[in-house]
Amino acid sequence: MKTVILDGYTCNPGDLSWEELQAFGSCEIFDRTPPSEVVKRAGDAEIVLTNKTALDREALACLPKLRYIGVLATGYNVVDVKAARERGIPVCNIPEYGTANVAQSTFALLLELTNRCGHHARTVQEGRWCASEDFCYWDFPLIELQGLKMGLVGAGRIGQAVAKIARAFGMEVIAFDRFPSAHIPDYIRLTDLDAVFRESDVVSLHCPLSPENNELVNSARLKLMKPSAFLVNTSRGGLVKESDLAKALNEGGLAGAGLDVLSVEPPLPDNPLLKAKNCLITPHIAWATRSARARLIHMAVENVKAFVEGRPTNVVN
Repeated sequence: MKTVILDGYTCNPGDLSWEELQAFGSCEIFDRTPPSEVVKRAGDAEIVLTNKTALDREALACLPKLRYIGVLATGYNVVDVKAARERGIPVCNIPEYGTANVAQSTFALLLELTNRCGHHARTVQEGRWCASEDFCYWDFPLIELQGLKMGLVGAGRIGQAVAKIARAFGMEVIAFDRFPSAHIPDYIRLTDLDAVFRESDVVSLHCPLSPENNELVNSARLKLMKPSAFLVNTSRGGLVKESDLAKALNEGGLAGAGLDVLSVEPPLPDNPLLKAKNCLITPHIAWATRSARARLIHMAVENVKAFVEGRPTNVVN
């Protein structure tokens, strides 16, 4: 059984192993695959794994031997799941491998917005403290999280992990979830979406991207936010209308934003958020600790094993 990995580099740039997957047979691994090469590289594969390389209806129609698609991520919008279902091809994702990492990164962004440790450390390295007339200085308001209100859009596994950390900081937690679990902790108060934006000191996004919530953070919802509030997005870039967010930041509509994702990745040079005021952007790394990537690869192998044994798991289509 031949396996092809279309874009394995970001999951494993060389510090991990694909050995477990290679045990199932022939395995060809590509660091990256441009759209024009997808059919050529996967043409005779029965198993294809992809992270961000798209498998659309046209490509799937040209892969006659394909029997299984594994997504090396939780989000699976890179695959035309309907077209795969019509062919009887299961599409399997990795539903939980980076929960702790994404929650940690959410607070890494938030703490940089509230404490500006990175900025002040750079000014010290540049010699500013040595030349200071005072024993301390700060360039931004330093903000205490205790007593503030954290608003979550999405109260699933990651949202609940963020809520747990927020509670440890002494924050109140409210949340909106379209399909709330019956097991949401009692310290998370569920409310409606607009209330999350209106009441919160920090709004953090933890929901999948869908046609229903595309650009849910737009000018109307940003106007609901307090001028002192922060927006954090470690979920999907398409949840935010970027021109509206840049305008709100530049005009003082909110205090800052911490983003690990953008609508187009890598971003285009003219993305307005790249030069927006008080906007911190990291290059989609909230998931990328070595521990999380090791779990991802192991779980991808377990998904393939389950398929080979006739009991496919984590099927999304």
